[in-house]
Formats: sequence, C-alpha cells, structure tokens
Amino acid sequence: MASVRFLVRLAGCVVRNSTLRPSQLCRRCLGVTALDSPPLDGAPKHYSARIHRLADEVASLTLLEVADLNELLRKMLNIPDLGMLQMAGASTQPAQAAAEAVEDDDVPLKLEKTHFTVRLTEIKGSDKVKLIKEVKACIPGINLVQAKKLVESLPQEIKANVVKEEADKLKASLEAAGGGVVVD
Repeated sequence: MASVRFLVRLAGCVVRNSTLRPSQLCRRCLGVTALDSPPLDGAPKHYSARIHRLADEVASLTLLEVADLNELLRKMLNIPDLGMLQMAGASTQPAQAAAEAVEDDDVPLKLEKTHFTVRLTEIKGSDKVKLIKEVKACIPGINLVQAKKLVESLPQEIKANVVKEEADKLKASLEAAGGGVVVD
C-alpha cells in the first residue's frame, strides 16, 4: 500500500515538475531534503535495533555455543580455518625472509652466552670452614648449617642465571676459599 502511495506521489511530481530529474523527484516525493551522510570519525556510530538484538543474543551464548556458531559461520561463508599460529606466521614472514638472507650469505651466527650458572664441584684445600663461610656469603638467605650441608654434598649449584662479571667474581672468591668451581 505504501508503494502505491509513493508511485501516485511520484506521478504527481512528474506531471507538475517535468523539468526535474528522477532522483530529485524521489527526494521531493519522500520529503527528504538531503541524502544522509555517513557519520564522521569522532561521532558515535548508531546501530539498528536488529544489530543490538543480535549482539544481545550472541553475548548471552555460552562458550561452547559461541564455538559452534563460529564453526557454522565459517562453513556458511566459506572461510578457511586458520589457526592462531598460522595467522601469527603470516606476520613473521619479513623476519623469516631476513633470516633466509643471512643463511644465503653462509655466515655462521655466533650466539654469545649472557647468563651463566656457577657450580661448586669439589673442595681443593683442607680448610673446609673457610669455604663454608664463603658459600654463606655468596648465597643470600642461608645460615651456616645450610652452607655446611651444601658444601658436604658436592657438586652443587651456587647461583644460576648470573651475568658474566658476577659469575667471574663468584668463581674467584670460591676458588680463593679452596673450592673447585665450574661456570656453565
């Protein structure tokens, strides 16, 4: 019925204003003065009631229902199932190309070790007490009894993940106290 009214109004405009273009006739018949422009970047976007209803329904779904919906939409829209690793792999392609370029030059990459582990392996001297006191000084938070047990049950890790300078200082101090030290 509404379309019939529109056609009658359009026919009346054509008879009265035969010089107007059809697009102008439609706007005049509908009572619209200008076409709706898209919202500006800063303006809040207004969603239709249908979109709000769909968003409410999706928000009320359980996690399993969302997974089923996701699978169904992928099938209906013929979207390939790409895992997160494959999608992340697409973003690392430039890095892989750079790595391949280095490999093409046949230059061996020498990775320098930055963190070390200091291990006490043996007691070299007869002065075990001096070594126990040095172990206590090197490891914060232990008492003399714990340091003694650690020295008596060699080999033991003194510190792990230390930088080269600290590892060298620990090695020098423990060797001065009569211990055999290995830095890995």
